[in-house]
Amino acid sequence: MRSLQSGLRTVDVARRAGYSVQQVRDLEAGGVLPPAERTASGYRTFTDAHVRAALAYRSLAVAVGPVQAKELVRAAHRDPASGLLRLLDAAHARLDAERRDLALAREAAGLIAAEPIADVRPSDAMGVSELATALGVRPSTLRHWDAEGLVVPRRAAGEARRYTPADVRDARIVVQLRRAGYRIGPLRELLPQFRQAGRSDDVLAALAARDADVDTRSRALLEGTAALAALLAG
Repeated sequence: MRSLQSGLRTVDVARRAGYSVQQVRDLEAGGVLPPAERTASGYRTFTDAHVRAALAYRSLAVAVGPVQAKELVRAAHRDPASGLLRLLDAAHARLDAERRDLALAREAAGLIAAEPIADVRPSDAMGVSELATALGVRPSTLRHWDAEGLVVPRRAAGEARRYTPADVRDARIVVQLRRAGYRIGPLRELLPQFRQAGRSDDVLAALAARDADVDTRSRALLEGTAALAALLAG
């Protein structure tokens, strides 16, 4: 066990961890930092353990967000042998799932973009139920995409929705990118670029940016885990 430097002031912890004094107080109040001892005059006094907990939280907040980061550091204080390990396993699993979804989306987007749409026949169009079954989504999902201006089939007033081959391709792209974590708003901006000849690189670039974000969070999770290990080692 390493000896802990004690008698650190709130400002000392703030400087070492890269936080403001108020943020350090908030982290203590939220259970991220163990309760500080108090001097006879009522001032907080901290140790290196508080600095390690703050550093662990700082990295973990980048990796999994502030709410889950607090849960992880609290578990390190409370239940490191079991609860913390389960939470870390789940965090790694979520990042791995994001990577796999992004890889599938990248592959699908490239293949779908290359599909020619020629010799279109009226019989090639699909109804809502047909397309929903083919894509493995609910008909209500397709109607929601229509309402949001994402995949809008052509139809005359009073007629049922009919999806052309181009609409079907758009819907297939949306399915893959939604699974990769894209929200409706960014997709609405992305699809028009994707429809333009030679602009599929824009979609692939956007997916690469998401991939880079996962890399950043994975590194932060690694750093946060190392900081937790240092905290537990004392």
